[in-house]
Amino acid sequence: LGLAGAVQVADATEIDHRAFDIAFADPARRTGAGRSFRVEDWTPPWTWVEGLLRRDACVKVAPGIPHTLIPEGVEAEWVSDEGEVKEAALWAGRTATVARRATVIGSGGLASLTDEDDPGPAAVGVRPVGAYLYEPDGAVIRAGLVTAVAAGVDGGLLDTKIAYVMGDSAFRSPFARGYRVVEELPYREKQLKAALRERGIGRLTIKKRGVDVVPEQLRKRLALSGDNEGTIVLTRVAGEGTALLVQPF
Repeated sequence: LGLAGAVQVADATEIDHRAFDIAFADPARRTGAGRSFRVEDWTPPWTWVEGLLRRDACVKVAPGIPHTLIPEGVEAEWVSDEGEVKEAALWAGRTATVARRATVIGSGGLASLTDEDDPGPAAVGVRPVGAYLYEPDGAVIRAGLVTAVAAGVDGGLLDTKIAYVMGDSAFRSPFARGYRVVEELPYREKQLKAALRERGIGRLTIKKRGVDVVPEQLRKRLALSGDNEGTIVLTRVAGEGTALLVQPF
């Protein structure tokens, strides 16, 4: 770029970085024993990172970072690429503009959703099964912005603790994948197996949230055969296990 600059190899924790306009850190999360999820095992350690976040700075962190670790006044951004959450970044000082942000990168480009778009659970509410189900992007879920997605599709939550959104209208959103609800199927395994066989479904995609089900094991037990392909969503509605046959749109 033709810019003046210099490179120095040193211990970052020993350098006086106050003279620089902005600081960036990407703490290593691997130790001799492998990847560590304890922030004090990171290099540099979290105590040093917290000090860095008291100035203009950006710190790249693991997507699973607990919200409780994020200092007040620091913007936390989760980033996904083609539906897969890749990383999170903490923006401090003048680089922070909101509290939480979800940024998704897909075939349509880049889009961001923030806490300023979120009316909160009370405004969205819990609702029964409708015509369309929305599965928020992982970055949206990590950022705690599921209710922002619900507001964007004029929908509501199936459960306050489950990241599924239900609506009555079809919306295209970069922040969620949409499904048309075809019908509600029996939740009990024996009856579900019979219903799927009756519909000739031999290839089955199983999505689940809020229920104790291992999709691979369930698919094996169902032992389906048929020429049709289907997608079912296993979740809770009003506290009860529910199976929905859905179709992506």
